[in-house]
Formats: sequence, structure tokens, C-alpha cells
Amino acid sequence: MNETETTTGHEAEPETIRYTGDAVVVRPDESGTALEVLMVERLWDPYAGALALPGGHIDKGETSREGTARELAEEAGLRVDAEELELLGVYDAPGRDPRGRYVSVAYLVRVSAGTEAVAGDDAKTVHWVPLADLPERIAFDHAAILADARTHLAETARTATR
Repeated sequence: MNETETTTGHEAEPETIRYTGDAVVVRPDESGTALEVLMVERLWDPYAGALALPGGHIDKGETSREGTARELAEEAGLRVDAEELELLGVYDAPGRDPRGRYVSVAYLVRVSAGTEAVAGDDAKTVHWVPLADLPERIAFDHAAILADARTHLAETARTATR
């Protein structure tokens, strides 16, 4: 069996996979007792009007960290050093994006309280949303990414207090 044959012996159709990055940007709220996450309101379909994590396509020649940092600057006006992005996970479930097959690398970005963001590029508006009280309508599989971020943040907080 060659690389393009399936177990039934038929030629498999090659699948186009798009490479993206998403940023889970968190900051302490005004009281300093809880975290807020940066969400962008999508300007375009799919999911126009829904909240999503800032992110997008990784350009040719970029690492996923560089592309995610660029997308964060373009969509929310936040400039961060790509090396400051903390790997959260890789999200590659078929069907996670209605436009086709997308594989996304998600990163956690911690910013200070009071950090401001400004909508740009593909974002209609930006919102700081309480991480513990997320809205129901979140685009793509970003609710799952946010759930993983909450777990990761809780684990790192427990480790830091030991």
C-alpha cells in the first residue's frame, strides 16, 4: 500500500489543511481577584457577530508564534513578543471550521490589568469578558480552547502556591 491508498485500496483524496493560530489573552480584572479574556466580535462569516479568540492564518515563512502575535496586533492592537506566547495546545478536529480543514495552534498570553485593546482588521469590536462567565455564542471550537485555558491556568496557579 502506498501513502495515498486507503485500507480499502482506493486512492485517498489529498486534503488541504490550513494552518492558523489563536491567542487566549488574559488579564486580571479591576478587583484583581478574577481573570478576563480578550474576545473579538467577528466581522465576517462564518460566525459573523459571534465572539471569537483573536487569531488567523499563519503566513508563509512565519512560525505559529510569530503569526499569532501578528494576528493579535492586527485584530486587537496588542503587540506582544512572539516568544512570550505560552503554548496551550493544538486543535485539529475535523469540522472545527465550516470553511474546511483547519489546524490551529493556541497560545496563552498574560497581560497586565488595565491593558487596552482596539478592534482592527477582521474584528468589529473587542471585549474583555470574565473568564469564569463566558457567553454562549462563541465561534468555532473556541469554547473548548477556553476550557483548556481555564484548566491550564488553574493548574499553574496550584503549582505556584505549592
